Amino acid sequence: MTEYVVTSAKALSEAKKREIIAHLGAKESEVTFLIDEALIGGLVISDGEKILDASVREKLRLARKNASSSLANQPLEHILSSLKEEFSHTDSIQKIKAGIVCSISDGVIFVEGLDDAKVGELLLVGEESLAMVMNLEEDAIGAILLTGLTEVCAGAPVRLTDRIVTVPVGEALVGRVVGPLGDPIDGAGRIETDSFRRAESPAPGIFERAKVAEPLCTGVKVVDAIVPIGKGQRELIIGDRQTGKTSLAIDAILSQKGQDVYCVYVAIGQKNSTIADVVKRLRESGAMEYTTVVSATASDSATLQYLAPYTATAMAEEMAYNGKDVLIVYDDLSKHAVAYRTISLLLRRPAGREAYPGDVFYIHSRLLERSAKLSERLGGGSLTALPIIETLGSDISAYIPTNVISITDGQIFLETELFHAGIRPAVNVGLSVSRVGGSAQPNAVRKVVKGLKLDLARYREMAVFTEFGADVDEETKAVLERGAKLTELLVQPQGSPYTMPEEVVEIALATGEKLSSIEKGKVRETLRKVVDHIRSAHPEILREIAETGELTEENARKIEASFEEATGE
Repeated sequence: MTEYVVTSAKALSEAKKREIIAHLGAKESEVTFLIDEALIGGLVISDGEKILDASVREKLRLARKNASSSLANQPLEHILSSLKEEFSHTDSIQKIKAGIVCSISDGVIFVEGLDDAKVGELLLVGEESLAMVMNLEEDAIGAILLTGLTEVCAGAPVRLTDRIVTVPVGEALVGRVVGPLGDPIDGAGRIETDSFRRAESPAPGIFERAKVAEPLCTGVKVVDAIVPIGKGQRELIIGDRQTGKTSLAIDAILSQKGQDVYCVYVAIGQKNSTIADVVKRLRESGAMEYTTVVSATASDSATLQYLAPYTATAMAEEMAYNGKDVLIVYDDLSKHAVAYRTISLLLRRPAGREAYPGDVFYIHSRLLERSAKLSERLGGGSLTALPIIETLGSDISAYIPTNVISITDGQIFLETELFHAGIRPAVNVGLSVSRVGGSAQPNAVRKVVKGLKLDLARYREMAVFTEFGADVDEETKAVLERGAKLTELLVQPQGSPYTMPEEVVEIALATGEKLSSIEKGKVRETLRKVVDHIRSAHPEILREIAETGELTEENARKIEASFEEATGE
């Protein structure tokens, strides 16, 4: 007795089964029917010794084999006519838009049979898993899985969708914590929105941009005074691990409270506990009322870590193109580069310098170029970026730091030695620079910070000699004493951003002569006392500076008088 196994891509009707049984000349009990979606279409019949493979998958394999051999040098029209003849007993070849997963590794799949796929196109893998096309090769395509990383296996059917990756955007995301694809992960229910935006979109052109001329106050004195940031600028925060990079960025977000600035914080490759701490700080300070957190944790796949900053930028762009000012923090792009390197090596792309693929510069440039001050024709909104890069041994000349430095409009360099010396934020004023923000700095701040960076640079240079116990003259001692007090001025507790008028008051007093009689250890306490006195006794000074952005001679005299009132000196 011969037993037959009939395998089809989908369940057969009872009439079709009876037809096959009659064609085989067998009894119903001698035929077993199975389903394998990987066949795409057609049938495979086996009697235990021989196999008749009449599936679409086999047709695709034979067509590919023929195309690479006998048809390799033939004109395109001849190849197409031959393929159509090969499939003449099946549906039209234009209707076959399905393939199979031939291999999978850590979220990267290779798919055969999808010749019409486009780079960036969304694929449906199996019943509900999603993937994005990354590579187009001669005999297969490479794609990265976005969902269903544990469910997808080799042989799974893959279909084209003629779509690219989109994410939900709009006001509904404000105050929420979402995953890289915009799915809520904060337990606060579904995100109800009808607006979606492509994860990747072209950066605005030259004529679509406006001049960066409006300040973005970070509330951090050393940043606003020495490396100011303008709306639409891209300012890199760079430094070794545990030097306060994230804290500096979070303080910038906290400072936007009441400033009508929408914020997006995207965590890439961070620990779950670290992201939870950031969200907690934002909630406790009320900053989540205007902030969206996009989380791609270290436990997420490299594919999701790679996609997260692009989807987060799409959420930020929606607000910017609707006329709002937006601040986005990428924390951090070093881990983003590592995730992309992982994907690229799995996709069999050649590695270059330091084992990174050659286009690692491009993935960051096309991301950061989307930040801009938009023209009035596009609504006049802005997207300001604070990318974070982690260095090793303070080496800012390494591959990834060099790449991002060349893309951005300046950098804030945090130094390990300063951090351990208690100078926090640990900003190295010599290596930190803003190539744009100075033109957007409020006049009041620009007026009081004249010479501040030079004084600090001279102090840092001369302080080296005192470490070796060298004798110094009186002039050098004066420079060292003044530099030490200016350094104390710029030391600021974490999570306590200043308003712009408060910064103007403190810096005006410090860069003048009022601190000459104050001991170094009492500088911060004295300045805080003066600001509190002005806030309670002369609030009009702070109000006028905030409204006009100017420091008049009259207000400068009032500030000096308030110093004497508060300190009795």
